[in-house]
Amino acid sequence: MASFSFGAGNARKLRRIPLYLAGRLLTAVVPRSRQRWVFGCAVGVADGALALWRVAHAAGEQATWLVADEEQGREAERLGIPSLRRDSLRGLWATARARVIVVTHGFGDVNRYAVAGAFIVQLWHGIPLKRIGLDSPETTRSGLLPRSRAVRNLLALLYRRTMRQISLLPAASHLVRGRLETAFGLEDARVPVTGEPRVDVLSRGTADQRRRDARAALAVALGVDPGDRRFVLYAPTWRDGDRDPAIPTPSDQDRIDAVLERHDAVLIVRPHPLGEGEYRLSGSRVRMLGSDLVADVTPLLPAFDVLVTDYSSLAFDAGLVPLPVVFFAPDLEAYTARRGLYGRYRDVAGDDPARTWESALARVDGILDDPADARDASRRLSAVVHAHHDGRNAERVHRAIRARLTRRRPAARPRRTTA
Repeated sequence: MASFSFGAGNARKLRRIPLYLAGRLLTAVVPRSRQRWVFGCAVGVADGALALWRVAHAAGEQATWLVADEEQGREAERLGIPSLRRDSLRGLWATARARVIVVTHGFGDVNRYAVAGAFIVQLWHGIPLKRIGLDSPETTRSGLLPRSRAVRNLLALLYRRTMRQISLLPAASHLVRGRLETAFGLEDARVPVTGEPRVDVLSRGTADQRRRDARAALAVALGVDPGDRRFVLYAPTWRDGDRDPAIPTPSDQDRIDAVLERHDAVLIVRPHPLGEGEYRLSGSRVRMLGSDLVADVTPLLPAFDVLVTDYSSLAFDAGLVPLPVVFFAPDLEAYTARRGLYGRYRDVAGDDPARTWESALARVDGILDDPADARDASRRLSAVVHAHHDGRNAERVHRAIRARLTRRRPAARPRRTTA
């Protein structure tokens, strides 16, 4: 599994400074087209970018997707989306010419060297529980001179200046808005509470239809017939390149197998795409669901009966289903000290989150017997962080983009008149 850390990533950014300067020169002389939009997403043709692309395309925008590889190119073709290779000369030119640039993770979702001067829409990829951006010390950690205060200050300055290029960063609610403003160093006007396009799929249609569609998609991804089985999703978050401390031991697997057998359930393990750690779980009741099989797991949430996670934003999205959540955080103190959290973990996870697989499985066992209380708790958590539940977040974001583009357009010069 591929691994990424801020330390290594920031060291690469420092080495790329000459390329960023060259890109600035390019965008200073190349005019941007009012009609052209480009989209990109680190995990593929998915996430909130795909939801917004569909709305923008239906509205007549000239939109192109920038793909990272051939596999993403094939997915774009399957979906009928015109695409270019992100890191090609054509991808560089498309980014330099685009009036609107839409990303979900960072400017590297498109051609990172040609974003200056565009109207940049940063959709982000989840409601943050762990601190992100300028709010987290991890953001300025570097593998190059890691103990240097000067390097950290330089990275903070570069990050702040880079994020100031963001024109629009949609928020799920006013609570989330405050977190995004401090994390990205943006003022209120750039962070409207429109809702997140990526979760529209969890609010459209009936609950029964969403569950049928999600279970059908999960069956295709796993190559199995779900039948009447129940599914438990385990989705740990990223540890900044460190090994996941919750990888089950052989004795943990015995306990997992016993609970799954009792409820005729299947455990679906969803490692973070940037994480590291080998899950050696085996047996007919355990399946891996890596990002190579499903780029975005959000649309599949209605297929599950329980979510087990630690600090993932999926815990907030689960309430839109609503899906019961078991919070399992074996490294709570260490993770909080290094990364930091927004607010108190107990306000999200309750007073006694699970710290071992034994404890987590006991709660899964109880929820599968009677999910009502856990489902209500999940619904209450969602109500705190999601202001909109109508499945029209992408439409609100598109309207906000159009409104701001209109305000930014230079006024027409008055015609000269003759006496």
